[in-house]
Amino acid sequence: MYNYLDFEKPVADLEGKIIELKKLAEGDEAVDVSEEIARLEKRSRDALRDIYKALTPWQKTQVARHQDRPHCLDYVRGLFSDFTPLAGDRAFGEDHAIVCGFARFRGEPVAVIGQEKGDDTKSRLKHNFGMAKPEGYRKAIRVMELADRFSVPVVSLVDTAGAYPGINAEERGQAEAIARSTSACLALKVPSLSVIIGEGGSGGAIAIATANRVYMLEHSIYSVISPEGAASILWHDSTRAKDAATSMKITAQDLLELKIIDAIILEPLGGAHRGPDTAISATGDQIAKGLAELAGSNMDFREQRREKYLAMGRNL
Repeated sequence: MYNYLDFEKPVADLEGKIIELKKLAEGDEAVDVSEEIARLEKRSRDALRDIYKALTPWQKTQVARHQDRPHCLDYVRGLFSDFTPLAGDRAFGEDHAIVCGFARFRGEPVAVIGQEKGDDTKSRLKHNFGMAKPEGYRKAIRVMELADRFSVPVVSLVDTAGAYPGINAEERGQAEAIARSTSACLALKVPSLSVIIGEGGSGGAIAIATANRVYMLEHSIYSVISPEGAASILWHDSTRAKDAATSMKITAQDLLELKIIDAIILEPLGGAHRGPDTAISATGDQIAKGLAELAGSNMDFREQRREKYLAMGRNL
């Protein structure tokens, strides 16, 4: 059984009936319910297709945050071989919210930087729900500098509600660390590529997502602030997050139209959480395509990034 979202109730009801019929058939082999099961499965697929064809920005936000959606480490395990993680920022300590290291992607060396939310209570606490502290961004900078030194492309996997807003993070220079990480992304002499696999929240995301190519999964979101945060600022009412999400243009479709991102990676019907392997494989194909395009060009990667980000918002 899936963890159903509120708007998926029609599908949940149908799939619940299918499960009941299958249990009935297992208990009594004389009962033939195969035709009824097939009919309900078709209705369930059709209902799921209709729902996901017309998702609102707030519903996409819920899908992007789904607890069963594949996370950074799932992509690392599914797409990269010989992954060697690096720990610590050589200044304060280790931050498990950001996973960094070197690996091979389809035989070629790459640097990997990603935000890991965790998939159960213990791992979520360990990874601080993907919300990095300054030492996490300084660790990312360290890996970017190594990638530059050894001429290795950088791939980042973004999935965070935002940087950690705690007092201890601010005391250690959170804003400065985010700014320096963003600057390090822009200064890379090697090609860089970023994929928003879930949430791309605020400067916490931009700090590792300022790349030559930026892709988003179909039902991911990318925003300057969370919908709840925007609602709190604009209306002093976080319960109006749905209104904020609708107004902020945070979906992959909106951002592709605005030329903020470069391509959308299609997800399986019902979201990446319903077909993790398919979503991970499609992401790998898009990463391979992007790296091939960048490797086959004679562009100055720093200059291309400069022009890419300066052009945003100029011709709207």
